[in-house]
Amino acid sequence: MSLTACSGGGASGGSADTKFVQGKGGVDTVPEGGRKDVPQLSGKTLEGKPLDVADYKGKIVVLNVWGSWCAPCRAEAPNLAKVAKDTKAKGVQFIGINTRDDNPAPARKFEKEYNVGYPSLYDPIGKLMLRFPKGSLNPQAIPSTIVLDREGRIAARALTPLSEERLRAMLEPLIAEK
Repeated sequence: MSLTACSGGGASGGSADTKFVQGKGGVDTVPEGGRKDVPQLSGKTLEGKPLDVADYKGKIVVLNVWGSWCAPCRAEAPNLAKVAKDTKAKGVQFIGINTRDDNPAPARKFEKEYNVGYPSLYDPIGKLMLRFPKGSLNPQAIPSTIVLDREGRIAARALTPLSEERLRAMLEPLIAEK
């Protein structure tokens, strides 16, 4: 069964046995005891370097699924870049997952244009998104943002472009967890 979400964030996705809470404005969160491990996400970055999300265990990881062709992605990019810079010292690592760009050149241009200072996995056909387990807070739209706790478990998801304020609100409870 295929699930989709609109940019209005009305669909929570998953099945009836999920343990996440539908938040306001398309942001879902999972209480600490109900979180699922993120699937194995690795590959080459837009610059051709190897990257494995598992290497960042111990940090809070923000995964942002984006495409250079996506207008909402362009709208949220400056917010993500600023929050990434502001929260790095608090143990937060941002990683992009660039998808549906047939060629990495426009994506690299996008990163330069929006001062994106963190790496992005290059996933032109969306294989990485399909690795998320059914019933988890999986990416269902572009853009999607998924936040992992320090244990590498899925803690929050937004299926909508994020403002700085909304992104910070997703991160603060996780930064406070020890």
